[in-house]
Amino acid sequence: MRILALDSSGIVATVAIVEDDNLLAEYTVNYKKTHSQTLLPMLDEIVKMTEFDLNTLDAVAVAAGPGSFTGLRIGSATAKGLGLALDKPLIPVPTVEALAYNLYDVSGLVCPIMDARRGQVYTGIYRFKDHRLVQVEGQMAVPIQELIGILNRLEEPVTFLGDGVPVFRETIQAELKMPFSFAPAHVNKQRAAAVAALGEVYYKDGRIQTAMEHIPEYLRLSQAERERAQREGKA
Repeated sequence: MRILALDSSGIVATVAIVEDDNLLAEYTVNYKKTHSQTLLPMLDEIVKMTEFDLNTLDAVAVAAGPGSFTGLRIGSATAKGLGLALDKPLIPVPTVEALAYNLYDVSGLVCPIMDARRGQVYTGIYRFKDHRLVQVEGQMAVPIQELIGILNRLEEPVTFLGDGVPVFRETIQAELKMPFSFAPAHVNKQRAAAVAALGEVYYKDGRIQTAMEHIPEYLRLSQAERERAQREGKA
């Protein structure tokens, strides 16, 4: 099975092509450029380097949110364009589930955290059971203290990863009562290879959609929408 995967949901832009259990190519950039500048050139580069025929794809997997509103829209538009042009189905992979899949088969709880600003994180809580990712708490946007409270109640060791770690590391160290660790650099950010690998699992489970059907999952209102709601509330 051949899957092209895209993830521009956070500060990282990443593209990968996976064939069955073989990672053919992965291009990841974590730098100060907009995803509109990087995503398509990255895709073009790995296609050229591998001489890959996109028409032979079985599906396009995309990190479907939550995350950066702009980043999600860029990734969604790119995936939808490819799906329409190639007549291929899309596999929407929840962003934090793909992040958790970086730590395949790790013991204990896995807790991806993405900085959602204003003291909040996009997160979820997972574990691996019988080599499959199992949801303990689904994707949510919550204050970091609320997440720590949930983890303290679960009373299990936990591994954190994601761009929220450097932002909230000190808070976690001060308030989490359970044993914890932070994932190392090579697996602590978004990776399109993980989106593709988990996407294959979801494809086999029938969790696919057409390019026209795909809509990112934002979990909360954008800043512009919040400001408009506040203005209308005062009116």
